[in-house]
Amino acid sequence: MKVAVIGISGRVGARVADELLRRNHQVVGIARKPADVAARPGLEVKAGDANDPAALAALIRGADAVISAGRFLSLGAEPVLAAVRQAGVPRLLVVGGAGSLEIAPGKRLIDLPEFPAEYKAEASAGADFLQALRAESQIDWTFLSPAALFEPGERTGTFRVGGDQLLADAQGNSHISMEDYAIALVDELEAPKHSRRRFSVAY
Repeated sequence: MKVAVIGISGRVGARVADELLRRNHQVVGIARKPADVAARPGLEVKAGDANDPAALAALIRGADAVISAGRFLSLGAEPVLAAVRQAGVPRLLVVGGAGSLEIAPGKRLIDLPEFPAEYKAEASAGADFLQALRAESQIDWTFLSPAALFEPGERTGTFRVGGDQLLADAQGNSHISMEDYAIALVDELEAPKHSRRRFSVAY
């Protein structure tokens, strides 16, 4: 497949691109500074501002899918959705956040008093992005939320897949490496199981 990755220079975007290339997909990386992205076979990097729908549509036209891996505070849902519609790309996969996952019926992780203040704005913006997707009627979208602790680590290929609830292990820990998250996201790209839905992944 030909896959456009918005935010390819970020920590998650880079690992998603690695996984796509590992599986021989053709990758078009969208970055504000293409020079920050190392050249590799199968990868084409284009300079672009994802907040400009017309410009972004021109960059992603012809792709089989778009993966949005940008920060929510700097990239809202509307320009991405508008660009995907304009370009006629059939699928949109979004690198989500954990803050909007439920820890109890009607109660989200972000609602906890101990939720770190420094992450609250980004988590709230991620929840808004998800709400915008749920109101979308044209695009086949998927939003993948990671575990609460989401850091670079090992690529093991072993993890659990869930839905709208925060996944945790027997000790109450909720974590996933960015490498294994990338596997789950590309698995969904290749064999869709969560059309127009959010799902989650953790150990």
